[in-house]
Amino acid sequence: MTMQAHAQSEATNGKQGEERNVMLNAADANKPREIQIGLPSEDVNVYENGLPAVYSSSVHKLSAHWRNDASLGQTGLLSPSESAITTGNIAYAVTAFTDLGQNAFHGKLNYHVNHFGMQNFDLNFSGGIGKNWLYNAGTYQNFDPGSFKLQFTDYADRTQIYHAGLTRILNGGKGYVSVQYKHANSKNPGNFANAAPFVYVGDGSIKKVNGFDPGLDSYVPASGAFTYRDIMTGEKKTWNLNKGSENRSHEVAFLANYRWDNGLLWKFDAKYMYVPVANFVDFGGSTISNVTAADGYTLDENGQDAYEGLIEGRRTWLHFGKVTSGMFTTELNKLFGKHNVRLGLNEWYYHLNYHSSSLQWTGTVGAYPQVLYSMATDPSDPTLTPTRTQFFGFNELSPEYTKGSENKLALYLTDNWKVNDKLNIYYGGRLEYYRMSADQIAQSRFSGFHIGDFNTYSRDESGNIVATAHSIHPANVTKNKLNYAATAQITYDVAKGFGIMADGTVATRYPRISDYAGTGPTAEQYKRVTIPLVRGGIYYKNKWIDLSSMVTYIAKSNNIDQQNLTKPGTSEGKTVLLIYNIQTLGWTTTAEIKPFKNFSLHALFTYQKPVYKNYNASVTFGDGQQMSVNANDMIVKEIPQILVELDPKYNITDNLNVWLSFRYFGKTYANLQEALYFNGHWETFGGINWNVNKRLSLGASVINFLNQKGAKGTISGSELIKKADAGQYAGKYMSGSYLRPFTVEFSASFKF
Repeated sequence: MTMQAHAQSEATNGKQGEERNVMLNAADANKPREIQIGLPSEDVNVYENGLPAVYSSSVHKLSAHWRNDASLGQTGLLSPSESAITTGNIAYAVTAFTDLGQNAFHGKLNYHVNHFGMQNFDLNFSGGIGKNWLYNAGTYQNFDPGSFKLQFTDYADRTQIYHAGLTRILNGGKGYVSVQYKHANSKNPGNFANAAPFVYVGDGSIKKVNGFDPGLDSYVPASGAFTYRDIMTGEKKTWNLNKGSENRSHEVAFLANYRWDNGLLWKFDAKYMYVPVANFVDFGGSTISNVTAADGYTLDENGQDAYEGLIEGRRTWLHFGKVTSGMFTTELNKLFGKHNVRLGLNEWYYHLNYHSSSLQWTGTVGAYPQVLYSMATDPSDPTLTPTRTQFFGFNELSPEYTKGSENKLALYLTDNWKVNDKLNIYYGGRLEYYRMSADQIAQSRFSGFHIGDFNTYSRDESGNIVATAHSIHPANVTKNKLNYAATAQITYDVAKGFGIMADGTVATRYPRISDYAGTGPTAEQYKRVTIPLVRGGIYYKNKWIDLSSMVTYIAKSNNIDQQNLTKPGTSEGKTVLLIYNIQTLGWTTTAEIKPFKNFSLHALFTYQKPVYKNYNASVTFGDGQQMSVNANDMIVKEIPQILVELDPKYNITDNLNVWLSFRYFGKTYANLQEALYFNGHWETFGGINWNVNKRLSLGASVINFLNQKGAKGTISGSELIKKADAGQYAGKYMSGSYLRPFTVEFSASFKF
C-alpha cells in the first residue's frame, strides 16, 4: 500500500462509498457522470486530496484542470450526507488521492485510442531518494478530434496536464509532508458543439432533418470566427472559437499526515491555484423556420445571393475568466472506545474576475451551418441606418459580469458511534461563516449593453431619432452569513444479515458569487437556500447478495436560475431571474449480487417525482405582448422519473474479464411546462479486460453499443410552450443536445 493510500484508509470513517463506475459518462468522456439525487446538479463534485479539484466549475471547468489519470492512487465516492458535513454541499462527490509513491521505483503508462482518431497518453512514475524521500511525476496528454470534424481546429479536446511532487516520510512512516505541483493547459471547443437539429415527432422521439446525423455532424460554423461587442469597453471585436476555449492553470498543494502513538491522526491539506485564463463558449438556439427570398436572408454581404430554406436563430455567449483560490482543510481523528470522532476545519477562499458577451446570428440548418446576412440596425449608430450584417443583438441576452471573492470558514465534527453489535449511529454537524463580496451590474440587459456611459438610439412613433443615455457601472454587494449542515444516520441489525436504516441531513447556503454575474438577486430576493434530505429503509446481506431499499425525500428552497425565455415561433428572447423551490419523493433499491463464482451484478432501480414549486415568471416582448410561464407542481425538466442501472461482470479467468453497463433513463421533459418530452433511453457500455502479465494489461470497450440515436436535455426556444399547445409542435423542426454516438475504444496499460 502506498503512503497516501495507507493514511487515507486509516482516516476514513466508513462513510466513503464505492466508485460505482462514476467515470462512465455518456454525456462527456472527460468528467464524472452526475449521480441523480432528485435535484438539478449545481456542479460536478470532485475532491482531490481532501480539497475541491476546482473551487467552482461555473467559470473554470472541472475537465480543464482534472482528469481521472494515472497520478491518482485511490478514488472513491462520498455520500450526500458525508459531503454535506465536510464540504457544505449535498451531492454524491468523487474523492481522489494522489499516489505519492514508495521507495522502489515504479511507473505506469496508459494509452487509449478510439475509432474516431482519439489518442490519449497518461504517464506516472515515482520512487525513492535516499531513505525518507519520495518523488512522483507524470503527464496526461489528450488528442481528441471528437466524433465529427470541427473545421476551425484539429481537436475537440486538447488537454495537457503535468504534475510533479516531493514527499518526506516522517518518524519511520508515522506520517509525511508532501509538496505537489500541477499545470494544466486545456482547449475543449467540443464542449459547446453538442447540439443538433431534428424533427420533433410529437411522441417523444425525433427524426433526422436534412440528413443531419446527431453526434456525427457538426452544427457549428466552419469558420469559428464571430463578431461581438465587448461588455467591458463597448468595442466590436472578433472571437476565434479555438483560442476562445483556452484554459491554463497552476496549482501548488501541501499535504501532511501524522499519526501519534496514542492513535490520534492529524491531516492537513492545502493548495493555491492560479488560473490566468478560463475561457469557454456556450451555444443556444431558438426557433427553426422556413424562409423564402422575400424574407431578405442572403449568403453574401452584398445581398445578391438570396437564401431559401430552413433557418434557426442562434445565440452565442463568449466567457472570459480569471480565477485565484487558496484553500486548506485540517482534521483530527481519534478512536475513543466505541466512538470514532473527527474534528475538521475548512478555510476556502475564491477570487473571480469574470465577464461574458452575447450575440445573435441566423444560421442555415444542416452540417456546418452558414451564418446568413440580414438587415439589422445597430443601436450605437446615431443615424440608425440598417446594414446587412451576420451578427446582431449584441449583449441583449444575459451577458454577465462579476468581480470579487467569497470565503468559507467552517468547523465540523462527526462521530461514528458503534453502540453495540447491532446498533450504529453516525452523526455530525458543520457551522460555516460565509462572506461574499461581488461587483455586479443589476440593470436589465438590452441590445448594445456594455459598461460605461453611452447612448443608444431608436426611433419613436413619428420616426424621429431618440437618444437614450445609459450609465452602466458595477456596484458592490457584500454579504456576511452563517451556513450550517447537520446529519444523523442510524443502522440497526434486526437479525443476521437483515436490518433497518434511516438518516436525515440538512444543509444551507446563501447565494454564491456566480449568482451575481447576471442581474443578481435583489436584497428582498436574497434568501437562504435550504436542502433537507431524509431517507429510510431496509438492508439485507448474505454470501451472495447485498441489498438495500430506501424511500427518500429531498427538497431545495430559493433556487436561483437565470432563464432565457423565447417567444414561441420566433427567435426573440428575453432574460429573467427566477427564484423557486424543488421537491422530490423517491424510492431506490440497489443490490450487489454474486449468484455464482466469478460473476457479479450491480443493480439499481429508482422511481422519483421531482416537481417545481413557486415557479412563476412573466416577460414582455418587443411588440408589447406579455407571456408567462407557470411550472408549479410540474416535473422538473431533464430529470427522469425512472432510473435503472445494471452492471454485470464475469471473470473468465483470474486475468480476463468481461463487463457491461446498462443505464436506463426514463421519460424526461424537454421544457418547463411538461409540453415537450423525450422518451426513455438506454446508455450502454461494455468491454473486456485482459491482464496479460504482471506488467501489461489490455482492454477494449464500446460506448453506446445499442447505437441509440436520440436527443436529451432541453429543446431550444421551447420555454414558454404550454401543454395545451404541445400538439402544434408535432412534426416541427427543433434543436437540442444528443447522446454520445457509438464509439469503440482500445486501451493498454504498462507497469514498469
